[in-house]
Parts: sequence; structure tokens; C-alpha cells
Amino acid sequence: MSPITWLALGAAILLEVVGTSLLQASQQFTRPVPTVGMAGCYLTAFYLLSVALREIPVGLAYAIWSGMGVVLIAMIGWVVFKQRLDAPAILGLAMIIGGVIVINVFSKTVSH
Repeated sequence: MSPITWLALGAAILLEVVGTSLLQASQQFTRPVPTVGMAGCYLTAFYLLSVALREIPVGLAYAIWSGMGVVLIAMIGWVVFKQRLDAPAILGLAMIIGGVIVINVFSKTVSH
């Protein structure tokens, strides 16, 4: 798998997380700048995900995309938006990270 594929997936994840943060900042689409930024981030993120899907199977790409997105947005919610994470939430996030690691290290579906 080419490095471009992994870079596209990584950038797609980051843009989706930024878009979700802007969704929070848009205050239900009442603030135009965060709303437009959110739309741009989401559109670009989905395009980059489609680039990654040229070489990564859709189920695997989506597992990595969604897992890392959940973890990153939870961290941003905690740091930026001052949202609390209790022990079960932290445990669940750790399990998601573990799952992504297992997929990437041990799965034969991804060729390294």
C-alpha cells in the first residue's frame, strides 16, 4: 500500500474531526463561518476517504476512520469544549484505540 493512501486516510480523519469541531462551533448552523468551514472540511474529508478506498478495503478504512475520529473528537471535546469524560468513557476510548492497533498490526487484510 502506498504512503499516499495512508496520508489520505490520515488527512481525511483529521478533516472530519475539524469539521465536527466546527459543527459544534456553528451553534446549529447559526454562525456562517464555522458552518461553511464545516461543510468544506466534510467534503474534503470524504474525497480523501475515497482516495484511500482505492487500496484499503472499505470496512477496514471505515473502522480506522470512525475509531480514530471518535477518540480524537472526544479529546477535543474534553480539552476545547470542557466536556467531561468519566472512567467508562475513557475505558471505551482505550478499547477503540486497541482495536485500531490490532487491525493495523495483526490483520492480514491490510498489507504493510
